[in-house]
Amino acid sequence: MSDVPARDAMDVRVNPSRRRLLTAAAVSPVLAGAGARTATAQTVRQQAVLPAPTAETDWSEVAGVLGRTGKMMDGSVYRVRFARQDLPVVTYGVRLFLGSYAAFTRYGDGRTLVMGSLAVTETELQPAADALRNGGLELTAVHKHLLAHEPAMWWTHFHGHAEDPRTPAHGVRAALAVTTTPSTPPAASQPQMDLDIAAVEEALHAKGVNDSGILRFTFNRRETVTDHGRVLPPAMGMTTLISFQPVGGGRAAVHGDFAMTAGEVRNVLAALRRGGIDIVELHSHGLTEEPRLFFAHFWAIEDGATLARALRAALDATRAAPAVELL
Repeated sequence: MSDVPARDAMDVRVNPSRRRLLTAAAVSPVLAGAGARTATAQTVRQQAVLPAPTAETDWSEVAGVLGRTGKMMDGSVYRVRFARQDLPVVTYGVRLFLGSYAAFTRYGDGRTLVMGSLAVTETELQPAADALRNGGLELTAVHKHLLAHEPAMWWTHFHGHAEDPRTPAHGVRAALAVTTTPSTPPAASQPQMDLDIAAVEEALHAKGVNDSGILRFTFNRRETVTDHGRVLPPAMGMTTLISFQPVGGGRAAVHGDFAMTAGEVRNVLAALRRGGIDIVELHSHGLTEEPRLFFAHFWAIEDGATLARALRAALDATRAAPAVELL
C-alpha cells in the first residue's frame, strides 16, 4: 500500500501554514463570487434608468382616466389618493381614515411605472385582484395593516409599466370600480389637533403634516432603491410612514409602517416592543427591489410625545432620513 496519503495527512497536521494556504485556496472562489455579486449589485444601481422630471400637467391623461387629480412628489412622481370615506373602519374604538393610492413615474426611455396599493374589504379583495391582473398589473403583496378591526380590510399592492401611462391607469380604475371607493375625493381640511405637535416633532426630529386632522411623518431611505434597472423615487412607496391620530387628552393612535432592509428588522421590532408598541405585520410590498425591503406595521394608543420617543428609537435602527427635517 502506498504511503503517500499518510505523508500528506502528516504534512497537514504538522504544517499550519500549509493548512491555512489550502483553506484560503478553497474559500477564495466563494469570497470572490460574493464580492463580484456585491460589485454587480452596486453597478446595476449606479447604471439604473433615472425617472424623468415631470409636472402635474404632464399627467392630465392619467387624471382623466382615474377621474381625479393627483399631487406631484419628488419632482417626478404623480401620486393619486383614493380615500375610503365610505367605510367607518374601527379598530380598538378608534375610527381610522384609510385609503388607496397609485403612484406614477416616467423614465428616460419613455416608459411609465405605476406602483400602489388598494385598501379593500374582504368581499372586494378577489374581484379587485382579478381586475388588477386583467388590467396588466402584477400583484406583489396581499396582507393586513391593522389588528382587530371592522369591517375586515386587506391591502393589495401592485406594480406595472407601459409605454402609454393610460394603460396602467385603466387597470387601476377597473380595480377601483369593483369596490365602493367614492368617485370623488373628500374636501381638504386641516382641523386643529388635540396633540402636543411640537413635542412629537422634537422627539422625531422631523416636521409633520396636518392631513385632515392626522399628523403624518415621512422618512425616506438613504440609499438608492432600484427595481428592474429603474431607480424608484421614495414617493413610489419606498418610505417609512408614521401617523398620529389624536384621540383626546394629548393621546394619539399611532400606526403606519417601517421600511427596512433584512439586517434592520430585528432591531426595529425590538425597539417597537420596548416602547410598548404592538407589531401588526411584517411583510414585503414588492418582489424584486434592490436592496430588498421589508415593512413592519405597528399600532399603539398613548401620550403622543411618549410614542414619538419610542418610534424615534426604532427609526434610529434604520437608514432613514425625514422627508422634512426640523430646522
